[in-house]
Amino acid sequence: MDLPGGAQLSTELIAAALAEAPGYGYEPVVICPELLNRKVSDYPFRILTYPMGEKRFPNLLKRIKAFRKYIGEETPDLIHIEMSESLITYGFIMGAFRGIPHIYTDRGMLFGYRKRSRLFMDPVLKTASCIITTTDKNRRLWSENTPFGPVYTIPNTISSIFESYDESRKKRGGRLSVGFAGRVCVEKDWGKVPLIVRALEEKGLDFEVHLVLSLYEKGDREFADKLRADLESIIGAERLVYREELSQKEMSDFYYAVDLFIMTSVFESFGKAAVEAMSRRCSIMSTNVGGLPEVIGRDDNLYSMDNLDRLTAYAGRLIEEPEFLRNEQEYFFRRYRELFTGEAYVRRHLETYDTILSTRVPDASLQ
Repeated sequence: MDLPGGAQLSTELIAAALAEAPGYGYEPVVICPELLNRKVSDYPFRILTYPMGEKRFPNLLKRIKAFRKYIGEETPDLIHIEMSESLITYGFIMGAFRGIPHIYTDRGMLFGYRKRSRLFMDPVLKTASCIITTTDKNRRLWSENTPFGPVYTIPNTISSIFESYDESRKKRGGRLSVGFAGRVCVEKDWGKVPLIVRALEEKGLDFEVHLVLSLYEKGDREFADKLRADLESIIGAERLVYREELSQKEMSDFYYAVDLFIMTSVFESFGKAAVEAMSRRCSIMSTNVGGLPEVIGRDDNLYSMDNLDRLTAYAGRLIEEPEFLRNEQEYFFRRYRELFTGEAYVRRHLETYDTILSTRVPDASLQ
């Protein structure tokens, strides 16, 4: 629960909202591996943990034991499964809890699962009350290629830290600041960043780069150092603002300083970083992959590495036309407010829970 990730963030947001508003009629209890950096008491809801090691099969046995124990003790009215490994684990014990409805949130894409995983997942999904996806694209994949359902779309949200916005902190004017941010992984395709920066430089644009990386695995340090050196060789150290391992609060501050945020991913099931940038009135350009087109909302803000002219022309126009920059930033900020706030996210889950547990009568004052 205390690692960064969409499932962890979303689970915490929903559970906290339910715990802090008892009138909704739900008491959240989270079952997860032992925490790494925080204490159970740090959360406003109950967390039941179990030990985890480095080996897959022993971990599976530990999860099975913990799930059977905790679900048996809690006798919940509804089980919401947020991770594929938890779904597989539940399959080994669901026979003991047939009277309890369960739902599953798929935060990836249907075709991202290995055949071996689907062998264990499908029997659990067959009896699920519903499947939740984060994009309509993935919802259609599930609906058109599996017999499971119903399938509902509930777009991801971001940390509550991004809910409030302070215009006095937003960068206005000066050199165009171009931002990139994310963890070091294959999906982010960080090798594109020097190519993009070189293309912007060759157009003679006045810009600087703000880059934030999160390092997790062996070899990430070497990769990050090389990427930083490559960027400095293109634009100079004085035009590169480089940082690592920022907290959610620090990331919030980072986006305030960015005019144009660029996504370079070769795969994104959703695109949380793009939503974070929206919440801080950044203009955005993104690759046309996975769930990103749905998050971005219009084709004009999608680019291809095969031809960077659209991206460089867009950046040039942001520099030359301050009103265009302001309009682009307002478009994305409105999109965040309309679709991706924590309030909307919790409300959609409550509607789903209420639909499944249709006999439950929540506090009418909170409807």
